[in-house]
Amino acid sequence: MQLESLSAWLEWLEKNHPQEIDLGLERVACVAARMALLNPSAKVVTVAGTNGKGSCVTATAALLASAGFSVGVYTSPHLIHYNERIVVDGKAVDDEEICVAFAAIYTACQQVSAEYPQPISLTYFEYGTLAALEVFRRRAVTAIVLEVGLGGRLDAVNIIDADIAVITSIALDHTDWLGDNRDSIGYEKAGIMRAGKPVICADFSPPVTVLDHAMELAAPLYLIERDFGFVPVVGERWSWWSGAQEFRSQPLPQLPLPSVAAALQVAHILNLDLPALNAFSCVAALRVPGRFQTLEWKQRQVILDVAHNPAATEYLVERLVQSAPANSSVHGIVAMMSDKDRAQSLDNLKGRVQHWYLADLSFISRAATIEQLHQNLVDLDVAECFSGSVAECLQAALTNSSPGDRILIFGSFYTVAAGLQALNICLQ
Repeated sequence: MQLESLSAWLEWLEKNHPQEIDLGLERVACVAARMALLNPSAKVVTVAGTNGKGSCVTATAALLASAGFSVGVYTSPHLIHYNERIVVDGKAVDDEEICVAFAAIYTACQQVSAEYPQPISLTYFEYGTLAALEVFRRRAVTAIVLEVGLGGRLDAVNIIDADIAVITSIALDHTDWLGDNRDSIGYEKAGIMRAGKPVICADFSPPVTVLDHAMELAAPLYLIERDFGFVPVVGERWSWWSGAQEFRSQPLPQLPLPSVAAALQVAHILNLDLPALNAFSCVAALRVPGRFQTLEWKQRQVILDVAHNPAATEYLVERLVQSAPANSSVHGIVAMMSDKDRAQSLDNLKGRVQHWYLADLSFISRAATIEQLHQNLVDLDVAECFSGSVAECLQAALTNSSPGDRILIFGSFYTVAAGLQALNICLQ
């Protein structure tokens, strides 16, 4: 099957499979085997975690690139363009390359066998995962960094054996799929480990399921604060250490320090020469769109953050407090998905956001309604709030704020994407 554009392919993929999420590796692994994608010659780093995955992926890819690797990166979801999900050597691949990969996947899906006498149906995410692997194979990259979409054990990226597995954090999220406690969620994330292969865990209190699984697999386990770690210092400096080695007073990264520390540990395990690579200056310069992304707009600071669960909004509050200008108010524009713990996520921001704006994302089927969000705020004793589209909320926040105030746009990737699009229109 040949479709005329990437948008046509994506529209078809949204309707192709009966379920948006269909965890399991059998179908996608079968198609990958038909395409000879299961055993890449590249070095593979797979990153799982509740929060901080994207930052760890970005830092890991940058360090590998600085060491001379040709790096393929697969992440999800995207903010503006689907192409953001598949990046080779720092550049998103173009529409045509993705379409060619999709066509190859479709052809492989149509093959029949004794095991699968009918064509195989794949989800939107599974198609994207195979497309990334196909692009990386064609480009002959020498390193691959894969971000888990959901969980780990049954996520499509887990068809590939990781040379190094990274788990950034473990908190309650996607409980309908992964379980309602940290041990269950930890077990799912631990599924990316491989026997005898290094595992890096940047969770400060890892569930016993993570520790036990590493032991069962005889996988060398590197725990933050035990085997590697960091010390933030006053001012714009920090120190990172691994074993007996310590690199003091380095430029402070803007990305979450546990995620950056884990990425540096990946480089350390690969025996990369961190000083020779200017590794600390490299990671200090990194930014990830939608992760406490700041813009100056009409004498206001706009902060965009995809924080969408309690652990993420707790960290968001820390960043807000650390960077707070004197005598400034925070105007919070929020929209979240209906399956998230909105009550606790918003409660973390109680008292930190002085003015609330509820963004309408009704064009997203999973989005919480304005009424649901309003009730969440009523339960927090927030009496007044504005509601409208993200763009309308942004204009209302501008009207109600003063120069020097901050406008926070958060709650989901969709919210941040709409905020970036609205700001782009305003800035033109």
